[in-house]
Amino acid sequence: MEPIIREARPEDRPFIEAISRLTWGGEDYLVRVFDEWLSDGGFYVLELEGKVIGTAKLTLLPGKVGWLEGLRVHPDYRGRGYGKKLHGFMLELGEKLAREGKIGALEFATYFLNRESTSMAERTGFHIKARFFVFGAKTEEFEPEEPERIEPTLEDLTLGLIPVGWHFVRRSEEALDWIKENAELYNINGFHFLAPKEGTTFTPLDIGLATLKSMLPAMAWVAEERGKGEFDVMLPSGVKPLLLGLKRLGLYLWDETEEPNVLVFRKKLV
Repeated sequence: MEPIIREARPEDRPFIEAISRLTWGGEDYLVRVFDEWLSDGGFYVLELEGKVIGTAKLTLLPGKVGWLEGLRVHPDYRGRGYGKKLHGFMLELGEKLAREGKIGALEFATYFLNRESTSMAERTGFHIKARFFVFGAKTEEFEPEEPERIEPTLEDLTLGLIPVGWHFVRRSEEALDWIKENAELYNINGFHFLAPKEGTTFTPLDIGLATLKSMLPAMAWVAEERGKGEFDVMLPSGVKPLLLGLKRLGLYLWDETEEPNVLVFRKKLV
């Protein structure tokens, strides 16, 4: 029987839960966002013989960007071309949305060791738009300090390309409105960082060893408030000369590298 790709439905949840349990050591986020993605639309599954064995999502971001995420294939079915089939379907969907004037490009982000995603992107016309470092941290390494939550303004958005969790939006008034809906801005000692409303991947908007040292206890506080004993920090590639100092602050890289470990890909459609 040939697999079919269709929009996700509420009754797909058990299959999605099974895929999540077997992805990233059970730390996959698909289950947490399942209801939100169903409501948002652009959420698709690959069904084979009555079973959902793969997923993919296209999210509309500011600047007419179609953001690709959630591409998964159940481990038992990998290596059979299903990931490629889902990717091709999402490219066709992107082309359709471009013809309708809804988007002008497709983008996505991936970890640098995800060779399958990077090679598939390069084969299908994507190029690397930006590079970032993502660091891990454990809350127990810091004395948590409560920050002040504030309303973001365009002046607060000091980065040209702004990570919000693992979404990346270009600085603009439209992006500011999107950030107000999807993230929270915190102030500690005059320094600011963004936190997505879901998850614990934080983006400092004031970058430097001294400013990060001041912000890390506040990030630990937010992570603990969200029931997590660890958090991540997303930083632009320009911090590469500071790697040793960042590690001394209590940050660590998931895999030992001196190069940016997050790649943001883009494919222009119009």
